[in-house]
Amino acid sequence: MPDKHLVEYAVIRVVPRVEREEFLNVGVILFCASQRFLQTRWVLPTDRLRAFLPNVPEPELADRCAEISARLQALEQVSLGGPGSGPIGQLPPASRFRWLTAARSTVVQTSPVHPGFCTDPAEMLTKLFEQLVL
Repeated sequence: MPDKHLVEYAVIRVVPRVEREEFLNVGVILFCASQRFLQTRWVLPTDRLRAFLPNVPEPELADRCAEISARLQALEQVSLGGPGSGPIGQLPPASRFRWLTAARSTVVQTSPVHPGFCTDPAEMLTKLFEQLVL
């Protein structure tokens, strides 16, 4: 029987209007210390985001989507680490995960961190992404 590994994950949320506390799940960050695995998977469904912002003109919505996509790409880059990921991306995976999942009051936030067990972190990331985002 394959070994089970402890994982921690958080759902990435877009909160178009922070004061309303409504959010749209757009991604998942998964960390497995024993496998040195830290990855982020995300998608920005603009049609669903449009439902949260029905009175925003199309050009402004496109600008907001571009800004949100840039923030999500930055989260992904930090999770991967290495060159080009900035000073936070140079930290060990556990520190990067804690930074990525720290509480924020911005348009891009994460859920509380949840624990779990799996045999394959990449497979678990895909499963969570499909269940919680798609």
